[in-house]
Amino acid sequence: MSWLQLRLDTQPAQVGTLEDLMLSTGAVAVTMEDNADQPVLEPGVGETPLWGQTRLTGLYTADTDMKAVLAAFPGELLQQANQRVEILEDKDWEREWMQHYQPMPFGKRLWVCPSWLQPPEPTAVNLLLDPGLAFGTGTHPTTALCLAELDGMALDGRCVIDYGCGSGILAVAALLLGASRALGVDNDPQALAASRDNSARNGIDGTALALALPGAYDRAAWAGRADVVIANILAGPLVELADTLLGFLKPGGTLLLSGLLDTQAPDLCRRYADRLELRVAGEKEGWVCLRGTLPG
Repeated sequence: MSWLQLRLDTQPAQVGTLEDLMLSTGAVAVTMEDNADQPVLEPGVGETPLWGQTRLTGLYTADTDMKAVLAAFPGELLQQANQRVEILEDKDWEREWMQHYQPMPFGKRLWVCPSWLQPPEPTAVNLLLDPGLAFGTGTHPTTALCLAELDGMALDGRCVIDYGCGSGILAVAALLLGASRALGVDNDPQALAASRDNSARNGIDGTALALALPGAYDRAAWAGRADVVIANILAGPLVELADTLLGFLKPGGTLLLSGLLDTQAPDLCRRYADRLELRVAGEKEGWVCLRGTLPG
């Protein structure tokens, strides 16, 4: 089945009006995207920021009378919005994405391989991954930085905690690299389901990886027990969660923090400075991974 899409380039003040018009004229979906390569990072609570130049795309069924649709829009708005109607051929979008996701090496030992492809290095530590709806494929710089750090660690028999585990990629990687047990925490139930699936896909013993929503794990059982704590989230939550993350670590344990830009690193280092010294362990495309050791 083919679809028709109406594309409009507009300013934030007009987005609401144009979105309502698209939906009222039969659009089955409306998407918004950046139209000027302008990043929007970490909005405040309750904020819904839009790009200075926003592109709206309304998706219509192939039999829609697009002349009638356009007639419902004020002519001045359409003229300003550089309107165009395009035919969109239907695709198997899951397979389309899968075609572009290939095996990737991290460090000296670890490969992350899509579960539908054969690992290129059978003797390597191969993590078979199907991220599902959760964050974490290894393609984002912050995930790649964390994987490279884990690959360089001696993890045999260690306890690892992945806070904000997403697809489970970091916790599963740690277990495959020798860790004996891990805890994955995420506030999204879909992430926990993806982590559970990826753990099973890699032959991880069901007792080796515990998964829980924040606060739903046994605090006493995990407090001060972790050799490695990883949090690949955002700078704001990393500040707010400082006490929680440090509370997991045993003396001499390692803290890995990522999900932040290089410009955000100094403030985060200062937030943790009274407990441990953080340093930049890796940088990629403007993103950084911080690493520190808890004294004691």
